[in-house]
Amino acid sequence: MDIEDLVEIAEKERASRKKHVIRCCLAAGCMASDSKGVKEALDKAVQEAGLQDQVEVRGVGCMKLCCQGPLVQVDTHESGATVQVGDDNQGPLYLKVTPESAPSLIATLTGGQTSLQRGNPKAPFFTEQAPIVLANSGIVDPERIESYIAAEGYQALHDVLREMTPKEVVDTMIASGLRGRGGAGYPTGLKWATVAKTPSQQKYIICNGDEGDPGAFMDRSVLESDPHCVLEGMAIAAYAVGANQGFIYVRAEYPLAISRLQTAIKQAKKLGLLGSGIFESPFTFNIDLRIGAGAFVCGEETALMASVEGLRGSPRPRPPFPAESGLWSWPTLINNVETFANVAPIMRKGAEWFASIGTEKCKGTKVFALAGKITNTGLIEVPMGTPLRKIVEVLGGGAPDGGRIKAVQTGGPSGGCIAAEELDTPVDYDSLAKLGSIMGSGGMIVMDEATQMVDVARFFMEFCMDESCGKCVPCRTGTVQMHSLLKKILAREATARDLQKLEELCDMVRHTSLCGLGQTAPNPILSTLRFFRNEYTALLKDDVHNGRNKNHPAPEPAPAPAAGPATGS
Repeated sequence: MDIEDLVEIAEKERASRKKHVIRCCLAAGCMASDSKGVKEALDKAVQEAGLQDQVEVRGVGCMKLCCQGPLVQVDTHESGATVQVGDDNQGPLYLKVTPESAPSLIATLTGGQTSLQRGNPKAPFFTEQAPIVLANSGIVDPERIESYIAAEGYQALHDVLREMTPKEVVDTMIASGLRGRGGAGYPTGLKWATVAKTPSQQKYIICNGDEGDPGAFMDRSVLESDPHCVLEGMAIAAYAVGANQGFIYVRAEYPLAISRLQTAIKQAKKLGLLGSGIFESPFTFNIDLRIGAGAFVCGEETALMASVEGLRGSPRPRPPFPAESGLWSWPTLINNVETFANVAPIMRKGAEWFASIGTEKCKGTKVFALAGKITNTGLIEVPMGTPLRKIVEVLGGGAPDGGRIKAVQTGGPSGGCIAAEELDTPVDYDSLAKLGSIMGSGGMIVMDEATQMVDVARFFMEFCMDESCGKCVPCRTGTVQMHSLLKKILAREATARDLQKLEELCDMVRHTSLCGLGQTAPNPILSTLRFFRNEYTALLKDDVHNGRNKNHPAPEPAPAPAAGPATGS
């Protein structure tokens, strides 16, 4: 495989594109509503109408507006044209398509009519996004490598291997300002530089696809929708740091992502884009999958490595850090799915281009999964520094049914609840930290005025309690005690002393736990106490001490907001 072969595949793929391309979402969310049946019905209708030479029904990845699925969009263009998100040649977007209603869509191609509900591709939900990671999502066929190559896929890998030294690649990543998208926000280029300069005869690359946060489904969607962008990013990283073996760690709850990764790896190997002598260079790189059992703690990098090694997934103290002693004690580079998905675009368009997006300290874009009490549930990608209000009210459409937003939880169980009066906060690592929350991997759960915030804290604490690996005492017992106190408060059996004890426990667990799970577990409690302390004190029984006004009774506990798909860590 050389650049001429890559160009030939791309040109052949573009030339074969038919006049009408009907894109049908086959990501997990829409498939749960039988989008596979929709695609089959569309294929059958095309056959019956005799339009095989004019119409392609393409299964694609996530089309972002998950709450309106199954989604189908019709593009009409000249043969060989390249379709990008937001192009004028994008045709009508159809919402909540069923196998029964699908044939009427085909009739519109020959002048017929359909009663299918139509969405607006020019609505703010779509136009206010800035897709980099999600640029191919909903456009390319995730099960055909040719479709990815036609979208400039693997060109960055070729250019890196043939025109750049490993150090130049690392320097480009440093100059881009990309920070790890798994939650901690550590500078990606610096992490690569540490692994690159560590002398060793063996190095590894790991892609962390073990997102476990309730309500988060960003990495899953990328793996389902554009798996080759992750493979290409990993290969570039391996060349930069001197690794020849990579692993993608994905939880077993993601069967579609696993299936598409397996297909993508086979296709890349067949074309010589993985394996030995990639693009006729001395570079060799292979990727294997490792399936996790769904332990939230395995999102922590040392626990993840233990699981890859076949051991129980529990964290270990650091240092040494994985960059120096990681998988099987060899230097190991670990980045999450979204981080690797940014690599090829940076190499194609340059570090300066990427660094021009976002803020001074937080470059590029961030993918978020909007869930909870929000009108537009789905995936968005916006520049770093975008105000939370714009995300929730403009792209998200605000609370449904005329409701009012009360708070937004960012960062999942490790994050915090941000009150509605703080919605003008720019979404970046430092600004969220000042409010007692974190960006995390990108989960964002919106809550309306019916939500009881003490019960929200209890919901997330129960999750952390159940997911604690039990290795360290502060997390193992502290989360149980905090959960018990929250239940006691909700039952109106707690006193002001119990609330004080809860805060003391939060401080202890936060500062003495071994890994990030325990260290951040108190965040939902601390953030709800910061913004909604009155809801805690209103539930206490000793009014003399807490000063509650008896003319304002305590609110009734309400169920925690719908968490959405179980994903992200």
